[in-house]
Amino acid sequence: MQGILYEEASFMQFLFVTVIMGGWTAWRTGKSVAENWHNYGTLALYVLLLGIAIRFIHHALFGGSMLTFQYYFVDTTVLLLFATAGYRYYRTKQMTNNYYWLYEKASPFSWRAK
Repeated sequence: MQGILYEEASFMQFLFVTVIMGGWTAWRTGKSVAENWHNYGTLALYVLLLGIAIRFIHHALFGGSMLTFQYYFVDTTVLLLFATAGYRYYRTKQMTNNYYWLYEKASPFSWRAK
């Protein structure tokens, strides 16, 4: 897997920087975008910028490459998954709390009409 999905010397570096640090930041970004009633396109733009920041952390702390499209794509895809989950979770919470007479939760990530 090393070399295809991540370039770090160990999977733990990828797990810590991209999945834990980046994932938490992406989740909070999704929460922020949803709570401010912005659309999904805004979230995607923020995640693209967050992907650059995560690549910089890999570069600055662990000597990884900064401008490699393959690793940027992998990191950004992981971040987008976390951000989308956070966005959908909080948008569902918003819709079911603010419009409780119209919608009910179908799952933690979706709602349906009553």
